[in-house]
Amino acid sequence: MEIHGYAKEERDAENLIPAELAEITLVASSNELRRIAAFLEHCAGQIEKYGKSWGHEHLSDQDKGFESSPHFVVFNPDYEL
Repeated sequence: MEIHGYAKEERDAENLIPAELAEITLVASSNELRRIAAFLEHCAGQIEKYGKSWGHEHLSDQDKGFESSPHFVVFNPDYEL
């Protein structure tokens, strides 16, 4: 597993390349954590179902309650175009 990201201030910069992070901290309520867990379970199922053809998904696309939150993306490390 790898974790990549960038600072909030860099979010709208052009040609942005995410940096590999050593640690993340989720500041979230128990309800938000359960919704994130459901999203992760959904992504795991999509990877198992579609394999290398499934690329990535955004939490806010699955749960509109996270539209104003920082982007949370799951990416399939085996994805092939």
